[in-house]
Amino acid sequence: MDLEERFALLTTAHLTDGCVRAGVPVRCAPAGTHAVVPGGRVAGRVSPARHVGSVDVFLEAYEIAAPGDILVVDNRGRLDESCVGDLAVLEARSAGLGGVVIWGLHRDTADIEKIGLPVFSLGSIPTGPLSVSARPDGALDSAVVGEWTVTRDDLVFGDEDGVLFVAADRADEVLDRAEAIRDTERRQAERIRSGESLRDQVRFTDFLAERAKSPSLTFREHLRAVGGAIEE
Repeated sequence: MDLEERFALLTTAHLTDGCVRAGVPVRCAPAGTHAVVPGGRVAGRVSPARHVGSVDVFLEAYEIAAPGDILVVDNRGRLDESCVGDLAVLEARSAGLGGVVIWGLHRDTADIEKIGLPVFSLGSIPTGPLSVSARPDGALDSAVVGEWTVTRDDLVFGDEDGVLFVAADRADEVLDRAEAIRDTERRQAERIRSGESLRDQVRFTDFLAERAKSPSLTFREHLRAVGGAIEE
């Protein structure tokens, strides 16, 4: 099963919990990074591009991208201009990319919806780039998204909850743990629907009693001992 097929049965919430369980840094794009078309999802290798006012950096990124890569655009989180429009998205689809993630804004929303390629951004604004700056060194080597710097050594996942970056060399471990957490949570949900409360399932009364004896005991430690998921 390939990356997209595995992620199709997961959520970014599962993956973040998998990161915690695997000891992998949880690297989320800033809150508010959402799909232009609700329900959009992306999963693939990062193709980074630092935007400084001209579309040529995207066209060059497409030249070196592999099929299924996700263009990750660093526009420094600017909210006074858009950096990606319909032509850049249409060309990304033509080049075989799997989607676009923008630390910044997009425009041409109606046309992007018709193109059908998943695009994630902080929102939209009518104006395009307001100026052109000198291209920085390594503009196609890395991109900054919020507090994180990502490269082609990273994977990016996006869904209704937002966007997450995971180092490619840790992805299998994170996915394995995410799948185990998903399965545990599904079983717990079914038991709740059948009338068994979550408190009973996780032996919450026992936790309160043990915490009274050992105040340093955390709920996560208790969950791990009894096989619950919930928090990670």
